[in-house]
Amino acid sequence: MDYSFDWGTLVRGWPFILDGMATTALLVSVGMMLGIALGVVLALARLFGPRWVSLAAAFYVNLFRAIPLILTIFWFFFLVPFVLRAVTGNPYAGVGPIYAALSAFVLAEAAYYCEIVRAGINSVRKGQMQAAIALGLTRWQALRHVVLPQAFHNMTPSLINQTIALLKDTSLVYVISLNDFLGAATKVAHRDGTLVEMYLFVAVTYLALCSFGVWLVNILKKKQAAS
Repeated sequence: MDYSFDWGTLVRGWPFILDGMATTALLVSVGMMLGIALGVVLALARLFGPRWVSLAAAFYVNLFRAIPLILTIFWFFFLVPFVLRAVTGNPYAGVGPIYAALSAFVLAEAAYYCEIVRAGINSVRKGQMQAAIALGLTRWQALRHVVLPQAFHNMTPSLINQTIALLKDTSLVYVISLNDFLGAATKVAHRDGTLVEMYLFVAVTYLALCSFGVWLVNILKKKQAAS
């Protein structure tokens, strides 16, 4: 079977593809930064909070790790607007696809980042905390200035691995018609009849980004092993 590749479709569709890439970059950056921030809070709640706070944080983590991410996206896109309309009485109240996706990614990723942060804190020897408190620091100061810096150093490779998974998960936003990188490429492919070219381009791009992340993880692990 002969197939004539039309790589000019990349040039013709580039502005639209670039817009999709920007959406994917936004989802990854916000999901990572806010997910890690919320994950740190959850990890501290699990490790140092009162029993009921620790149990509530554990329930949150187990809930979002058990539910498929695509279902969380559906919740924010379909269910939250329904609740908003019932509460506010505004029949036009809604969330919008970008905010629904961002909310779903931040809340779901926080559960995974929490476990990474918790493991990172546990990897720091307990004597570090005790020594800091013995020197006059409060528990919070000891966590902030002594334990967390060492924990983040230890868990950086795992955080990067989770961010690689987040990058791949962003392709799920097609279910709410959000124009991410894959969605934009798919629309260009259908418009120009170039499914093979566009999906090859998408696969190579994801492969390059994920390979860079894996390379970075390996470099960091080697540095940690040598130190």
